[in-house]
Amino acid sequence: MSFISAGFLFTIMITAFIYYLMPKKYQWVVLLIMSFAFYATYGIKYMGYIIFTIISSYIFTIKMEACVDKKNRRRLLIACLLCNFGILTGMKYINFFISNINAVGALFGNTAKLPGFKIIMPLGISFYTFQTMSYVIDVYQKKYEAQKNIFKLALFTAFLPQLLQGPIGRYDRLAPQFFEGHDFDIKNVEFGMQRMAWGLAKKLILADRAYVAANTVFSSLNTYSGVHIVFALLLFSIYVYCDFAGGMDLVIGASEIFGIHLDENFRQPYFSKNLGEFWRRWHISLGTWMKDYIFYPFSISKHMLHFGKFAKKRFGKTTGRVLPICLANILIFFIVGVWHGASWKYILYGFYNGIIIALSNLLKPVYASMAKKCHINTSSRYWKVVSIIRTFIIVNIGWLFDACLTAELAFKAFTGIFRGFTFSVLANGSLLRLGLNMRDYKILIVGTVILFITSVMKEKGINLREFVAQRPLVVRWALYIILIFATAPFGYVGSTTEFVYAQF
Repeated sequence: MSFISAGFLFTIMITAFIYYLMPKKYQWVVLLIMSFAFYATYGIKYMGYIIFTIISSYIFTIKMEACVDKKNRRRLLIACLLCNFGILTGMKYINFFISNINAVGALFGNTAKLPGFKIIMPLGISFYTFQTMSYVIDVYQKKYEAQKNIFKLALFTAFLPQLLQGPIGRYDRLAPQFFEGHDFDIKNVEFGMQRMAWGLAKKLILADRAYVAANTVFSSLNTYSGVHIVFALLLFSIYVYCDFAGGMDLVIGASEIFGIHLDENFRQPYFSKNLGEFWRRWHISLGTWMKDYIFYPFSISKHMLHFGKFAKKRFGKTTGRVLPICLANILIFFIVGVWHGASWKYILYGFYNGIIIALSNLLKPVYASMAKKCHINTSSRYWKVVSIIRTFIIVNIGWLFDACLTAELAFKAFTGIFRGFTFSVLANGSLLRLGLNMRDYKILIVGTVILFITSVMKEKGINLREFVAQRPLVVRWALYIILIFATAPFGYVGSTTEFVYAQF
């Protein structure tokens, strides 16, 4: 059942009705039944994976908590992580490993090939694995006690709205909201439906429409070059943002109807002034997971502390202090790339981001010196705009790895930008023949302008939801009705795609 189907919306509404009729102490049971029933619609046979994650996490954390020996606790933690990340790795990457082994063998004249496996990925496996393993690690670190009720742990693992595409939640933030119960609050329902309508508009009006034109170019790179690729890349940046952010709006809005407030996963990322800031604003929950459970432990490990001391002696105090952070950033983004998919294009995408951020940190004193020599006021509004545009260009170059089917095609697309770049294309009408008609382009332009204006308002600290909520009842509901009913006539019909991050 798709998140953009009438069935999903009907499921949320019926569940909310039952949820608020129930005594508070049983409300979480309603959410658990809804979540597993929804997951079952995708196939009963895939439920074994998520059930294994729940049971293994429950058993290992209970044993971990009862264990007083630190070494045994650590062994239990490692065993649980290996079991669950092992399944994730096997499901997502076994065929990638096999194909690369076969490729290396072919280089040395080995004609025999290892057979691949026919694997259909369980839905949301990356999200629920990362979320549940954060709980396991936190219990190991004695941040909180292990959950003694396996069914409550099951709800934390499989909560419907966030099951397929996040955000990756933390147990100590979600557990009180899941299990304490909620009174019916019309504001929660109103805000939740408002957020869901906004997410549907992003997805159906902008994302699916932009995807058609972008995919037309990136799937036929031999036909297009120059301005066409730049135009398609700009459309792809609209697509990937509106698709993922729209999905988050649906997830957060649906949760809010039940009185559950999930963490935000986006904060106007295209207004970032550098690539590091972009990743602190984009997919925030994944970034904080990587920071807390990989970046910090890696940075303060014995090997990195020894390396830091060596680097300070060899390269000076400033460089020696930054180098370990640079290596940690490269490691983090390598993992982020691998997390996105079993393909060299994602690995290179991760290295692209990690290396740029590492170099930016390493060369920060050089940049400051150059700005001083050139009399550039780096705190001025002008420089902030320049920085935003520069970062947007860097981010979009990275999107080529996502937009193209392979890493080779991504490099081909990049070089194609500079091949046959003529502005005459703007006048010959070829940009209007990319699978969309003039009406589609008008809707894209108007929708993007509205999205930009609302993003600027949010960037300035204006709470749009509270702003709308303070309007008179008639005005408020008129806006809601316009937003809801605008999605039907202006939504793109014919090439609707599932949310891109649901595949991870």
